[in-house]
Amino acid sequence: MNSIARKLQIPNSGLVSLIGSIVALCVFGWVAVEYGYNRIYVPEGYSLQLRYKGPPLPFLPGGRPAAKSGKFAAIDSDNAEGWPKELGILEQLRGPGRHFYCPLWWERNLVSDIVVMPGTVAVGISKMGDKLPEGQFLVDGELGKTNHKGIIRKAFAPGRYRVNPYAYVLEPSNSESLKFGSQSRKSGWVEIPTGYVGVVTNLAANETIGAKSGIQENVLPPGIYPINPKEQHVDIVEIGFREKSITAELSRDVNGDLMLDEAGEPLIADEDSGITFPSNDGFRIQMDFTAVWGIMPNQAANVIRKFGNVEAVEQKVVSPQIESICRNMGSTLKAVELLEGESRAKFQEDTRLAFESVLKDKDVTLQVGLVRHIYIPQEVRVPIQDSYISKELKLTREQEQLTTKTEADLGEAEEKVKLESERVIVETEKMVAEALAEGEKTAEETRAEATKLVAAIDKQTAELEAQATVLLGEANSGAKKLLEEAKAEKFKLAVEAFGSGKSYNEWVFATNLPEDIQLNLLYAGEGTFWTDLKGFTEAMLGRQAVEGGKPTPRGR
Repeated sequence: MNSIARKLQIPNSGLVSLIGSIVALCVFGWVAVEYGYNRIYVPEGYSLQLRYKGPPLPFLPGGRPAAKSGKFAAIDSDNAEGWPKELGILEQLRGPGRHFYCPLWWERNLVSDIVVMPGTVAVGISKMGDKLPEGQFLVDGELGKTNHKGIIRKAFAPGRYRVNPYAYVLEPSNSESLKFGSQSRKSGWVEIPTGYVGVVTNLAANETIGAKSGIQENVLPPGIYPINPKEQHVDIVEIGFREKSITAELSRDVNGDLMLDEAGEPLIADEDSGITFPSNDGFRIQMDFTAVWGIMPNQAANVIRKFGNVEAVEQKVVSPQIESICRNMGSTLKAVELLEGESRAKFQEDTRLAFESVLKDKDVTLQVGLVRHIYIPQEVRVPIQDSYISKELKLTREQEQLTTKTEADLGEAEEKVKLESERVIVETEKMVAEALAEGEKTAEETRAEATKLVAAIDKQTAELEAQATVLLGEANSGAKKLLEEAKAEKFKLAVEAFGSGKSYNEWVFATNLPEDIQLNLLYAGEGTFWTDLKGFTEAMLGRQAVEGGKPTPRGR
């Protein structure tokens, strides 16, 4: 640095300042260019699409070969920034925020995000890739993951999508209702309410899941479905039962009440209303019929395939078949057969079975097929009803006679039952009395036998008690004898032990004296006190010997 300063004739301190100024100027210039010229801000809801153009002048660095037509520019996967290796549009969009790309080398375009609002779906179109085989127009895959050009099969649900417009188009689509003759099909955001199912029609085959084009057998249950209008249409079909009635128009008065003839039957206002046909004997008949029919979920697809919609089933099958079957079968019967109970019931059952068979062939379910009322002309009905009433009256009389006879038989039977009841009561009382008498006899015999046994036992007891008394007396006598002998033997042994009876008596006297006795010697002269004491001692010893008492130990 010093040599440079000497050659330029600049002091060392000045050279340092010059270099610092140059560096600061370069940094400031770089920052000014970067933030003032290269910087681009991407707001929320937008993305940045980049196309690498290469250097503005041939001699500048950064030249690259051009990408193939319909392809994104290849990038260097080893570079963290993803720098391009070809000239062209980059696949990856940059999100909201600040980005720094020199406009001399890059073409920068702000791209708005595609927002699919609630209640709508979006259809995607791939503009990049190979052509589809002949006859196909739907592409499998996601945005950024398709290999062919065409309409993407998937329907895109509500949300925000970042789409590169160079390769893809995303078009929001509202719910659509398409008319095909009498049919009305839905697509887009399809809502299937409760009580309905959706019959799906594929506009193209789907080899991935093995589905063919046309109406599908499997139906959609109630729910919300995003349906691609380019791929599928959905017929919403009401399932369950519905009622269809064909009735004659009756006459009513100003108050709206039915007008009746003399026989109490309603008057017909319109002769062509209801189901009209001639009877087998040439009378004009009118009839009411009600059918309860319906479509089950497994029948919905076939109904759409054959008729287009449920209303067409009613118009083309239910109503015409009701009239046709009732006319054909009613024309084979006479007017009286349509009025009487058994033939009328058979006509009802035959029409129901025939109608059920026809609907079953059409894959429609019949729950109820009911002949409600048959209107027969009064000039035919009255004689028939009178005849029928006469027959009923005759049957009533016969039943009354039968009832009277039955009541008489019942009374006789009741009397027999009453008589039999009395007899049974008497027989029962007799059997009860005999049973009681037999029981009393048995009881008396038992009591007598018991008394006899008790007497025998008492006798044995008395004998045993007498023997016990004798043995007890003998035992007591022997015991007393032995006791007295023992006492005598004891006294004898005691006297022998002392040598004489006098010595023994003195010993007994001495041992019975108390320990704290005090002796006072009194001199009373010869033959007075001692003489008396000697007599007393002998008297006491003799008495003790007689009583047989045991001498009491001394001190007790």
